[in-house]
Amino acid sequence: MPQKQIHLAAHFPGVNNTTVWSDPESGSHIEFDSFREFAQTAERGKFDFLFLAEGLRLREQRGQIYDLDVVGRPDTFAILSALAAVTDHLGLAGTINSTFNEPYDVARQFASLDHLSGGRAAWNVVTSWDAFTGENFRRGGFLPAEQRYERAKVFLQTTLELLDSWREGDVLADRESGEFLARPDAGEFAHQDSHFDIRGRFNVPRSPQGRPVIFQAGDSDEGRDFAARQADAIFSRHSEYDAGRAFYADVKGRLPKFGRTRDDLLILPAATFVLGDNDADAQERAHVVRRQQVSGATAINFLEQVWNRDLSAYDPEGPLPDIDPDTGEHTIARGRASVRGHRDPVQTAHEWRERAQAENLSIRDLVIEVSGRQSFVGSARTVADEINRYVQDDASDGFILVPHITPGGLGGFVDAVVPLLQEQGVFREDYTGSTLRENLGLPMLSDSQDADTERAS
Repeated sequence: MPQKQIHLAAHFPGVNNTTVWSDPESGSHIEFDSFREFAQTAERGKFDFLFLAEGLRLREQRGQIYDLDVVGRPDTFAILSALAAVTDHLGLAGTINSTFNEPYDVARQFASLDHLSGGRAAWNVVTSWDAFTGENFRRGGFLPAEQRYERAKVFLQTTLELLDSWREGDVLADRESGEFLARPDAGEFAHQDSHFDIRGRFNVPRSPQGRPVIFQAGDSDEGRDFAARQADAIFSRHSEYDAGRAFYADVKGRLPKFGRTRDDLLILPAATFVLGDNDADAQERAHVVRRQQVSGATAINFLEQVWNRDLSAYDPEGPLPDIDPDTGEHTIARGRASVRGHRDPVQTAHEWRERAQAENLSIRDLVIEVSGRQSFVGSARTVADEINRYVQDDASDGFILVPHITPGGLGGFVDAVVPLLQEQGVFREDYTGSTLRENLGLPMLSDSQDADTERAS
């Protein structure tokens, strides 16, 4: 049986608790030169795509700007469009929310990006969840959860209908006859549901991919079905081996009921990495990196997001608070989706206190333990072998790598790990397709197939 091919992508994360922006080797998270260096390094490593997250409002804690997290970032479409001009093969993936945008605008932006990049655009479809973020937008608030997901579904469907309103060959541009369009109704659309009532003509002709590659990141039962029905790839949070295998089997098992096969959807968790001259050296470096990522201030801020109260008087090198979290409306941290991850803060606090006591962990030690994500740590050989094991064992189809130093932190992986994966025959020597969809090995869709699929969805 042939070995699976590994897919690799690079996430430029901005400033957060996985990056070390204060490290002397860290560059700007705003200037274009950083994005260019990062993208060109990923392309040198033959990565599938570069991924950008989205920040719609500066996050706050205790009523102040939270400068340990993302603090200001340029617009996603502007960055990706600029990167299209300085790269040739790298896919360009951006998170764009479906809560505060409109399908016509998003369809125009992605169609334009796909044209400018020669077919390398990808869209990570997300919802925005809180009224705090909504204050930045004309809706002045947010939608209840059930309406956000409902809107997301019809938003995606409507956007794809707009993109599919142009077919291949619609632009005739016959200089002799003077006919520009081959079909008089090119771009015509009409869509009406409880969220959108729009009609007219879409003004961007069909792009090289027809539509962007669609990413989805939801993890609920509904979200997994949503991805199995329409997404091309999942940005999964299940990056550890056992959790990854369980998630992989569950989602891939849902595909047949939507008429799809396991090759129609890729599962790509995020992961970090730390390389060393040998495994022991890498472990020592990883320990230093985690202490850099989680400073004393970061640890206290993280704990406050669970306790929902001011804990600034606590010593991060001391024991956890013996008081319980404030329940109810979350007010101390605003704009962070992660605060929703602790459905029962009181229970979480009890579990963390018990663990800290049993393992003699300080606040900072505990936060380091509970806030980490999958990290491949070791020599280049060890990391290459581990990544390949995860993929061959169906824990993922590859990884979206998040270096802790940007823009330069990706170089070591590209220079040391990628050649080993290529030697093993599990990673490309060069790009084989011209579009992102081709390089990801996803099935190509004709314009008529696209339209039929949407009508059936």
